[in-house]
Amino acid sequence: MVKLYDDERLDYLLNENMRIIQSPSVFAFSLDAVLLAKFAYMPIQKGNIVDLCTGNGVIPLLLSKRTKGKIIGVEIQDRLYDMAKRSVQYNGLEKQIELIHGDIKDMPKQLGYSKYDVVTCNPPYFPTVSEEEINKNRHLAIARHEIYCTLEDVIRVSSQLLKQGGKSAFVHRPGRLLDIVMLMRQYRLEPKRLRFVYPKLGKEANTILIEGIKDGSPDLKILPPLIVYRDDDEYTDEVKQILYGTSL
Repeated sequence: MVKLYDDERLDYLLNENMRIIQSPSVFAFSLDAVLLAKFAYMPIQKGNIVDLCTGNGVIPLLLSKRTKGKIIGVEIQDRLYDMAKRSVQYNGLEKQIELIHGDIKDMPKQLGYSKYDVVTCNPPYFPTVSEEEINKNRHLAIARHEIYCTLEDVIRVSSQLLKQGGKSAFVHRPGRLLDIVMLMRQYRLEPKRLRFVYPKLGKEANTILIEGIKDGSPDLKILPPLIVYRDDDEYTDEVKQILYGTSL
């Protein structure tokens, strides 16, 4: 059993045999998080992974199906941290997934420098926010806007946590691509894989997935485009496979 508060609900986590606590007024995971969890490199048998800005814990939960390694999720908002912690407990994953309620900027000192094999992050996308937006729904404003951490914070902290040769993976918006690449190189994360995600064929890309290696050599691979929807507004076969494990 799991205790739910206010408008929380217990949802099935896509094709996985897991459940996750969600709240429409506080936080519900997006396709971006699922795509990142599928895109990121994962050591299969052992390793140490950190997910920054973990929200309700969706990425650690999904990654637990891809690796036997230890996963740490870091979330600054107490309500989201509590949702994530209860979801991990519900799924019986306390031995594999550890959740930390804290600021990502404190994590290198708290967790240790150059100790981790993989760092993932689905960060706040937007650099500015009005007081009105913050006051309307603080939880969503913090998740979407760089209130508690900037893009530079995310990339710097990721580099500080990673071992040499460790991999970082981020999901973001195409409009920040040049900033992301510049910051990754500034903080010794050499971009190695890049994939553009398009809502439909013929539309502009609205999401990017990018992976870097700490102190890697320059060699960026542009992966095939990922198209989310067909013309009839149904998911494409590839997205169905990512979401549900089937193209039917």
